[in-house]
Amino acid sequence: MKKLLTLLLFTLVTTVSKAQNDIDALLAAGVEDAQRFANDYLAPGTNGLMHSMNANWFNSGKAKPLGGFEISVVVNASQIQNENKIFNLNTSDYNNISFSQGSASQSVASVLGENDPPIFVQIQYEDPIFGNQSQTLELPNGIGDGTANLLPTAYIQGALGLSKGIELKARFLPKYDTDEVSVGMYGAGLQVEFTNWLPADKLWPIAISGLVAYTHLDGEYDLTDSSGILGENQRIENVTNTWLFQLIASTKLPVINFYGGLGYLKGTSESDLLGTYRISNGIVTSEPIVDPFSVSSDVATVRGTLGTKLKLGFFRLNAEYHISEFNTYAIGINFGFR
Repeated sequence: MKKLLTLLLFTLVTTVSKAQNDIDALLAAGVEDAQRFANDYLAPGTNGLMHSMNANWFNSGKAKPLGGFEISVVVNASQIQNENKIFNLNTSDYNNISFSQGSASQSVASVLGENDPPIFVQIQYEDPIFGNQSQTLELPNGIGDGTANLLPTAYIQGALGLSKGIELKARFLPKYDTDEVSVGMYGAGLQVEFTNWLPADKLWPIAISGLVAYTHLDGEYDLTDSSGILGENQRIENVTNTWLFQLIASTKLPVINFYGGLGYLKGTSESDLLGTYRISNGIVTSEPIVDPFSVSSDVATVRGTLGTKLKLGFFRLNAEYHISEFNTYAIGINFGFR
């Protein structure tokens, strides 16, 4: 429940740490095999959250005038498709792992899926006393349907009009700390309205802008009490950085407006398994494995956006939908002036 609660508080760290006990256990098969599995297992989750992190950067193509501002509470959710819940594990790509049953290549759960029925693998390893040994291990499940097939994020965002069609934006997720989890997020963006520079811009029925935005997330999950493997200072650390380049167009009506755009999202998420690990079969303990591995995933994709915004005095409400590798829903409650 604690891990699920952390995910609902919009942390990337929980998806990275969902099955850390089993990924740790794969170290018995060797660092290279454990790293390969962890990379394929985690990538759908980190990629989906990079899409979720970059929704709702804008709700209009019209930049705010000098001194105009808006404060927003934004909630986003990337949609998990069936193809995101699995990946193909081909044992020919591994040194010491084979399936207990079935073919050498099977679809297994990613961090977003669930193995039903359970899937078991055989791990081969060399014992310094007893020679070649094997161990049966159940492959880890992910979050399954535990979050209604959605990857949520949330943050507070502010926007300030500077002048000449330029609007500065900033967003952040307040630092969240427990004994096991630490996570925080921040970002900044610059929106420039091109139609503001044209003659008689007030006569144009639409506003057209360009946006560049950067988002950073970092988190840590302490494995000390849950690893199940001897060692010290065991933890997972994640750093995620994304860039969004977006073209925006919107109507310029007094109450209800519609907006849309075409954008390009690029980002990298890096996760490090850190600390000291000693693999033991109950009799013999291996040499310490220090900072075993790092894994990463990347996104570089085009996305389309459709949205609408309702304005009632200083109160605004917007909703939007992004079409990309991970389709994303977003809503925002906004309070602004001008």
